[in-house]
Amino acid sequence: MGKLFGTDGIRGVVNAGLDADLAYKVGLAAAIVLSKDKKPGEKPLVTIGKDTRISGDLLKGSLIAGLCTAGADVLDLGTLPTPGVAWVTVDEGADAGIVISASHNPFEHNGIKIFNGQGFKLSDELEEKIEDIVLFGHNNVPMKTGGDIGKVSYVAPKASEDYIDHLESTIDSTLGGLRILVDCANGAASTTAARLFDRFSKLRTDVINADPDGININEKCGSTHIDGLAAMVKAGGYDIGIAFDGDADRCLAVDELGNLIDGDQIMAACGLDMKAKGKLPGNAIVATVMSNLGLHLYSKEKGMDLECTAVGDRNVLERMLEKGYRLGGEQSGHMIFLEYATTGDGQLTALQMLALLKESGKRASELFGCCPRFPQVLINVPVTDNDVKKSAMASPLLAQAVQQEESALNGEGRVLVRPSGTEALMRVMVEAKTEEIAQAAAQRLADLIPQL
Repeated sequence: MGKLFGTDGIRGVVNAGLDADLAYKVGLAAAIVLSKDKKPGEKPLVTIGKDTRISGDLLKGSLIAGLCTAGADVLDLGTLPTPGVAWVTVDEGADAGIVISASHNPFEHNGIKIFNGQGFKLSDELEEKIEDIVLFGHNNVPMKTGGDIGKVSYVAPKASEDYIDHLESTIDSTLGGLRILVDCANGAASTTAARLFDRFSKLRTDVINADPDGININEKCGSTHIDGLAAMVKAGGYDIGIAFDGDADRCLAVDELGNLIDGDQIMAACGLDMKAKGKLPGNAIVATVMSNLGLHLYSKEKGMDLECTAVGDRNVLERMLEKGYRLGGEQSGHMIFLEYATTGDGQLTALQMLALLKESGKRASELFGCCPRFPQVLINVPVTDNDVKKSAMASPLLAQAVQQEESALNGEGRVLVRPSGTEALMRVMVEAKTEEIAQAAAQRLADLIPQL
């Protein structure tokens, strides 16, 4: 990770690390980097969208000021899910897209994420170039004057409708007969989900947590707080419940009994269906080291190869592009259906799930519950900064403790300790035969970390 960019862009608490000045410099630097390959007099074109956080307008205004100052034209997409910004960037032939969001984090956090013209996250090399200008060279950036200054076009309604058209086109099912409950997390999906599911006239849809006020995004709702949705689905007799996060790039679900359907189970069911239809290159899916042992066992049983990368949908995507695979994702709900999208897309994932559920004729608990899930405990340990993360990961004491816990599991579980790429946290994950065993092992490691 760089000094500004983490595994998913620039993140921070607004006006306490991430402020208007930094956003202006990022916009300025991005325009300079994107102009390198343009012909003289040709302006780069950048799309920009945001989720529903109260700080989104503040950061967007500063980013646009920086972009236009350095001579880039801007398409303002308004509030739109992260994958929507990526899709519109490609559809409009833009040179880059910028998303203002902190995904599943609380409202006081925000972030800046940049896509290239192909809808993929920027390479490390380009992020480093932007970072160098922001940190060391922004005072030397020439400000454009006259007609060379960038201008802004407002295309929010058309952009979101075009994106919804695209999502609708990815399935050929009416979804008739299904009754679903959708949780928008008071985030970006609040602007698109109801309109998307209304396209399917025979699908009965109820939507909750779609009234954002700037500070209620992810608050006790969405994919990170799924208990409320689970209770409502079970009590209301729904076939399935769908939950998005703040920027709608991830999707989790609950079955008709109120049981969680996580990313591993979504990949298992969708992967097996794609394999049966000859649409799964190499009969392989890509997951991360956080994926449950149950997915490993299920994939092997069904003749699918499971390749695991480091945590992060960016790492999953890189492996998919490298090997020509079409399906990958994370247990947390980032699903990449590469045939239709360049990044994780919660609403796209929901449609693929619903189409499969309708086609199978099964209950959601049967279809997605066929992939077993070992008890898994995750403990987040707060740390002060990245230096503490680095020293913890280099600690011989921690390595020895991890080895001891793994030996005690005797091949019937696993241990993973890693630094968060987006928050000031160390994450301790343990899988075991029982939740009690996993909880005890995870707690011992979590208690050790502050002492390192």
